[in-house]
Amino acid sequence: MTDLLKTSLSRRTVLQAATVGVAGVSPALRSMVYAAGSDAPEKKEVKIGFIPLTDCASVVMASVLGIDQKYGVKIIPTKEASWAGVRDKLVNGELDFAHSLYGLIYGVHLGLAGPKKDMAVLMTLNHNGQAITLSKKLAEKGAVDGASLAKLMATDKREYTFAQTFPTGTHAMWLYYWMASHGINPMKDAKVITVPPPQMVANTRVGNMDGYCVGEPWGHRAIIDGIGVTAMTTQDIWKDHPEKVLGTTAEFVQKNPNTARAVTAAIIEAGKWIDAGLQNKNKMAETIADKSYVNTSVDAINQRILGRYQDGMGKTWDDPNHMKFYGEGAVSFPYLSDGMWFLTQHKRWGFLKDHPDYLGVAKQINQIEIYKQAATAAKANVPKSDMRTSKLMDGVVWDGKDPKKYAESFKIKA
Repeated sequence: MTDLLKTSLSRRTVLQAATVGVAGVSPALRSMVYAAGSDAPEKKEVKIGFIPLTDCASVVMASVLGIDQKYGVKIIPTKEASWAGVRDKLVNGELDFAHSLYGLIYGVHLGLAGPKKDMAVLMTLNHNGQAITLSKKLAEKGAVDGASLAKLMATDKREYTFAQTFPTGTHAMWLYYWMASHGINPMKDAKVITVPPPQMVANTRVGNMDGYCVGEPWGHRAIIDGIGVTAMTTQDIWKDHPEKVLGTTAEFVQKNPNTARAVTAAIIEAGKWIDAGLQNKNKMAETIADKSYVNTSVDAINQRILGRYQDGMGKTWDDPNHMKFYGEGAVSFPYLSDGMWFLTQHKRWGFLKDHPDYLGVAKQINQIEIYKQAATAAKANVPKSDMRTSKLMDGVVWDGKDPKKYAESFKIKA
């Protein structure tokens, strides 16, 4: 078949699809891809891996609500057991995309956590909404936050074990940053292990570890089950921090740019839908609580998604910085400075021996142009800059301007 014939056939397919309304291709996306001289999604059905966590919601809802079909694709959400499994299936092509830890995608790109492969971040799926939990046994001894944990570890000497979910992932970085801010060196003063998110509560219950950092609902589940207390929310470590991303391989994006754009647009729109109001958030919680997704009770999800927090010690509060999926476009945009921050922490904790080209690596991975095109299709706001400025819990400001200096500035490091 000649290229000309292929092109005319695929154009005809798009035009036919466009006449069937919702099941067709978004007019905004269609005009945009024609302008770029290309066509409909190369791959009509895509597998997106996810881990049972609240922040898989925009991927799931894009499929459940049929938003994906507006953009000419069908998303098949695929439940995975661990982040290592997600990594391996992305690398070998069993999954097309994944709900993934930001630092996992960067780690694989640099060969820091398993196989090395060029990777891509298409969008940020959410900000905020993770937590550090300490066991009830520690809380009973007075360790209920970072300062009291440091005090207990200094006086009641033994091996303390904490869990994160993947060596270069977000939860490891939040846990280490928090501990170090209170004078605890996570590499020397404690044992840190890797545990899949849904197994955190059970492992803490039987005494395998003293605490953990993970995404919801497994922080709130510890409160419901009476096995732990919330020592810190991650939004109190870094307000509006980047968390999960839509990740894939660079090769997939190169071969299927229209598919990547369509899937990104569908998930942006699903994130907008979730953030639009209380009713939508409740419907989302009911949907993803199901056995086929997160497999927990609705009340384990719907409290913290609305910002209704309790710490397991009698304190309750309304947190305006709860998990967000769109945030008027500020959430879903894949800021280069966000990706660079994870590299500074990978250097800090010894995953990287030398300073990388921080900005160069972020530009390779974060698909800013594809995101902007997808945002146009989804009628989403796009921030003015590819960089942003944030102040973390210790008052240190991150703006991406001098990543080498920032990475070297920490007193506690590997």
